[in-house]
Amino acid sequence: MGLRLETRLAPNARWQALSVLLALLASGIVTAILLKSAGTDVWAAFTAIYDGAFGDLRATSKSLAKSTPFILTGLAITVAFRAKVWNIGAEGQLFAGAMSSYWLYSVTGPAMGMFLLPLLFVAGFVGGGLYGGLAGYLRSAFRVNEVLTTVMLNYVILYLLSFLLVGPWRDQSSFYQQSSRIDRSVWLPDIWAPGKLHVGFLIALVAAVVVYIIMSRSWFGYEVKAVGLNARAARFKGINVERTAVAVMAISGGLAGLAGVIQVFGVNHRLETDISLGFGYTGIIIAVLAMLNPMWVVFVAILFGAFENGAIKMQVATGVPSAITSAIEAITLLFFLTAAVLARHRIVWDSK
Repeated sequence: MGLRLETRLAPNARWQALSVLLALLASGIVTAILLKSAGTDVWAAFTAIYDGAFGDLRATSKSLAKSTPFILTGLAITVAFRAKVWNIGAEGQLFAGAMSSYWLYSVTGPAMGMFLLPLLFVAGFVGGGLYGGLAGYLRSAFRVNEVLTTVMLNYVILYLLSFLLVGPWRDQSSFYQQSSRIDRSVWLPDIWAPGKLHVGFLIALVAAVVVYIIMSRSWFGYEVKAVGLNARAARFKGINVERTAVAVMAISGGLAGLAGVIQVFGVNHRLETDISLGFGYTGIIIAVLAMLNPMWVVFVAILFGAFENGAIKMQVATGVPSAITSAIEAITLLFFLTAAVLARHRIVWDSK
């Protein structure tokens, strides 16, 4: 006899919304206690977070720009996890996409200008897709655990990038591991320059809509869902489970690769080893919090981007150390992950 968690067959939408509100309330209370114990004016800290995130058009634009790579890596993880293929390599796939697009730019040069941009995104998607598909192929053909391969491939691509940035792609005028600055004619166009919001955000939104349609309205989405629910039953139904695993990893890697293209040509304007600040790993958290719903990924990613901007404003306004900001992030994630578990399960009394 006792309490136990029972998986819900179909999560209730109202309970999902309520669990998110409870997570917000609980994280707010604990954060307030933490700030108060650090001697910080709680109201001033929360006000600074809001002002830094959505206080004006400039702040809002910066938050949306910051959320762009989060949207794409969150979508990448969503596609793979729906088939219960555990892609932990979105970080490496992001770099693969960035390197593929930069290679194309280095070959063609800036002569094509804006006409080169669509080809850069194709190159980034293909590069990330091939890198993700490699892990999917190893899983399907040789039963190699994709968690291990994707994690190790993250390091392989970084070492390869480091080699290229001290060799053929090195900026000869700099002591840092970075490429030469990309010609301005190939930068992603700005939507609103003062807020550093570029067209990459619109591309991320389009990607979210496309992923939603594919996952919910196509035969491929049906196969992915079937494999995720029960791979053995899907195989009896005639679905090629191995081929599906390779496909979702390729699509997942391609989406992460698009984030790499955006970081190189829309943010950093050069190829560097730090174009990603853990975006691939954060995408895992975003996908889980969004309950593998592509449209919810957009919402959660924007919240992440907003918090990053708001946290900077809070540090400047109140003088709290950066460690407090990291603690607030961890507290918020803990409560939201708890909410995600509660949304998928219910507590029942087991009388046996």
